[in-house]
Amino acid sequence: MDKDIAEFLKTYKTAIEESNAAVFAGAGLSKPAGFVNWKELLRDIAEEINLNIDKESDLIAVAQYHVNENGGNRGKINQALIDEFTKDAEITENHKILARLPIDTYWTTNYDDLIEEALKIEGKRIDSKITTENLAVTKPNSDAKIYKMHGDISLPHEAVLTKDDYENYNNKRQLFTTALQGDLVSKTMLFIGFSFDDPNLEYILSRIRILLGQNQRTHYCFMKQVQRDDFKEESDFLYAEIKQKLKVNDLKRYSIKVLLVNQYEDITAILKEVEQQYKRRNLFVSGSASDYGNWGEQRCLEFASNLSKAIIKNGNNIVTGFGLGVGSCVISGALEEIYKTRSQRVEERLISRPFPQNTTGQIPIKELWTKHRNNMIQTVGFSVFMFGNKIDASTGAVIEANGMIEEFEISVNHGAIPIPIGATDFTAKKIWETVISDFDRYVPEAGLKDKYQLLGDVNQTDEALINTVIEIVNMLEKRKRQ
Repeated sequence: MDKDIAEFLKTYKTAIEESNAAVFAGAGLSKPAGFVNWKELLRDIAEEINLNIDKESDLIAVAQYHVNENGGNRGKINQALIDEFTKDAEITENHKILARLPIDTYWTTNYDDLIEEALKIEGKRIDSKITTENLAVTKPNSDAKIYKMHGDISLPHEAVLTKDDYENYNNKRQLFTTALQGDLVSKTMLFIGFSFDDPNLEYILSRIRILLGQNQRTHYCFMKQVQRDDFKEESDFLYAEIKQKLKVNDLKRYSIKVLLVNQYEDITAILKEVEQQYKRRNLFVSGSASDYGNWGEQRCLEFASNLSKAIIKNGNNIVTGFGLGVGSCVISGALEEIYKTRSQRVEERLISRPFPQNTTGQIPIKELWTKHRNNMIQTVGFSVFMFGNKIDASTGAVIEANGMIEEFEISVNHGAIPIPIGATDFTAKKIWETVISDFDRYVPEAGLKDKYQLLGDVNQTDEALINTVIEIVNMLEKRKRQ
């Protein structure tokens, strides 16, 4: 992996964990959804005033020329915005990934509402800032703020597009400039689909550079590497290559590190890796026991508690459904470890979501359980399985926990890495056998198979089993413990 990408993954994941991550989206983020970029938006507008948009680089001037030639009337530009940005568009995978991540600050120069739609699909409450008046009020209990720096398609007549709009920006939208300056100082910004040709942003970045000097926070942006295949003439390719290098070096003045990719699809792969690395801080603990088998009740409960303590002590968070028999010890073990340090907040380290046992609603109880499991597991990077049995109500026999099987299947579907402790027997052993028999399918590191073999060894001590779980987690997270 490229060292700059590796550094970005580490830094941005940490920023997300510390609630200091932000996104700045440009037209390039929305283009794959079917929306046009600025050049295509103004193509017909340029033709009306006898200009070839492909020969123009100052698109703001083109928009202003059209307004000038129409007696100051920008009606056609407003209509062009409505025509283009009210089309049906499909939310891209990049929008979906960004919406799933716990990022609470989004800036964009785009007029569309794709970011809003992606966040709504994830069930998040949005506080959209479209006008300066919006900045004066705060929507309670919002999960994300979206700053529409250049306006929104719902108000096309106020969209920032012409020279007049830019020249009057600090008179009409000064508060956006102030708010963005604050976020660039305090948050780690990821620029995606942005060309850095916007005069507003350049002014803001230059102010911060002058004020902070060498003490600026590092930000990141994706940029497609200039490719020979993109140009008919070798000379054009070489010129574009030189210009890109100069641009990359110039952005360093603003403490913006460029992440060069060979193709736009690479951005999706990197964002997925960000999501996976973030999720791997969270472990889903699946365990239930009506029968304690050869282990006996005391050992089972102590194991569940000690495993939970070790996970929290390792710096990971626990998500659990409060499984039958051992769920209480998973909770108590986690709480005991969390309360050792006053600075830790329980709600951040431990998420316990018991399963409802009865329902009078319209959704059948089993369907409700499945939705509940999906909701919990989609936020984790690992799923740990132990024990797993229940008593058949009709026969009184001990049977496998089919809920644990479903949790295993959901984990795999969501990309969570299963860690079954086969030595605890019952359903966990069955899952362990499944993983071992097709190891490459379930675990991304073939070198960990020996560790997984230990998890099925009934002769291992409880401490050794727990230590093996932690070692697997740390090796897959690729982090070194001090």
